Amino acid sequence: MTNSHKQRWITAVIVLPFLIVALLMGGWVLLGAAVIVSTLGQYEFYSMFWPGRSNLFYKLAGCLLGAGLLYASFIGNPYAMIGCIAAGFWVGSLGFLFAFGTGRADAPRFEQAQVLTAGMLYLPLLIQTVLHLSTAEVVLILFAAFASDIGGFYAGCNFGRHKMWPSVSPKKTWEGAAGGMIFCVAICLAVGLSFGNAAWPAWVVLGVILNVSSQMGDYFESALKRTLDIKDSGTLLPGHGGILDRIDSILLALPVYALARSVHTFF
Repeated sequence: MTNSHKQRWITAVIVLPFLIVALLMGGWVLLGAAVIVSTLGQYEFYSMFWPGRSNLFYKLAGCLLGAGLLYASFIGNPYAMIGCIAAGFWVGSLGFLFAFGTGRADAPRFEQAQVLTAGMLYLPLLIQTVLHLSTAEVVLILFAAFASDIGGFYAGCNFGRHKMWPSVSPKKTWEGAAGGMIFCVAICLAVGLSFGNAAWPAWVVLGVILNVSSQMGDYFESALKRTLDIKDSGTLLPGHGGILDRIDSILLALPVYALARSVHTFF
């Protein structure tokens, strides 16, 4: 086992107990965990575009409004959630307006100013979904995303031959994708048949959907990092990179599952 593999497993063993405690206790503990993960990931997202201490005010404002969005979701206030997102949009937009109004040649573009809003939509808005799901549902989503990553990683390392999308992620292969798909479907079947209420074909379909969404979430962040010419979103998790590198697949799997459960009962 290489040092990278060892670091990945050590990090997982350290983080997993905290995750289990947050899920089991729920309530304010789960909210606190969601705020910590979201804030760290959001700050990494902003730092990908604004390295170092650049635009520190925007970074802190976005993270603070993101935490407010999560709290508003926790207490069931959709108007406050909308207010936080709107505030993020206008903080970035007014910053752009005043900078542009100075007439400087290097005034920031509108697209750059809206990175603040994008960070709120990408992390706290999606992560708040876990506050309204059952423990079994959150476990299913996490296990599906982890299975997609682990199955894809080891299948790709051992059997990978044919590149899947080299312009986005040069190391990922079709064989790895197939391994991740098989492992994800197997995990969904195991969790679903043990704790759920749906028939086995529904769990197979859900496993396929969650696997595809997990892979697309991972590819999205890979494309973002390649565009910005960085390797990892951060260095907080040895062997994994940053928080965002660890949860990128979950961020798309969460809303996809929320949509799936709106049309079919699983638990």
